[in-house]
Amino acid sequence: MRLLEGKVAVVTGGGRGLGRAHALTLAALGAAVVVNDVGSGVHGGGCDTSVADAVVDDIGSGGGRAAADHSDVSTMAGAARVVDRARAAFGGVDIVVNNAGVSRQTPIQDLDEETLDLHLGVHLKGTVGTTRAAFPVMRARGGGSVVNTVSGAGLFPEHPGTAAYACAKAAVYAFTKVAAVEGAPHGIRVNAVSPLALTRMSQAFFARAGAGAEERLGPERASVVVAYLASHLAAAVTGRVLRVEGGHVCEVFMDRTPGAESEQWAPEGLADRMGEVLRA
Repeated sequence: MRLLEGKVAVVTGGGRGLGRAHALTLAALGAAVVVNDVGSGVHGGGCDTSVADAVVDDIGSGGGRAAADHSDVSTMAGAARVVDRARAAFGGVDIVVNNAGVSRQTPIQDLDEETLDLHLGVHLKGTVGTTRAAFPVMRARGGGSVVNTVSGAGLFPEHPGTAAYACAKAAVYAFTKVAAVEGAPHGIRVNAVSPLALTRMSQAFFARAGAGAEERLGPERASVVVAYLASHLAAAVTGRVLRVEGGHVCEVFMDRTPGAESEQWAPEGLADRMGEVLRA
């Protein structure tokens, strides 16, 4: 029996790049897959239903089961429709992979409300909306797995022009932690992956990547980690963020320094002991 035989999975942004790799991998392992993709450009905007349809055709030609969904997940209602599609097509949902994303590099001085809302909508509302809709369905089925997508840009923010993207991805990190706590009593596990992969969205970033980068950083490497988190093999794993850099996998988490303590701080005293407070 294949690892995900009998399971129903939803993959948002499943038409290209990482999402496509996730959808194909989950289907190959036996899951019925709802491939959600509005078919927009990397920077948002536009619609091409053939993007999701093509992945469904690929899964079908390989003997798998899949259904396309073209809902826009940038609203809570749109994200919920993806779960509705899974229920209508396959009777429920066991796995949600929140992968849909956009990236529009904008310096802070040029950052407008539209650009900020775009990132928060697709990344955060898309993740919250599908999870919110899937929770009661998963509870009724005895549990499930949600795999969110964060980014090094949100975990280690340092690149100029990525404020909106980084903030949205950092919000997904926080949501993953809270959702894991709320899902645990119902057998629902919530984790996240932070994939370093060569895709349409990251092409410019990896423009000067060395020879072999395409194979070394292929999106299918991250899909193996997604499949693991989605399966019973990760039954004891929840509330975790796994960083995937080609063949290297590690956990990413927030920590704090031992710090310094005083009965009453004064600015000058704090300045004197800041070496104890700050990370070396």
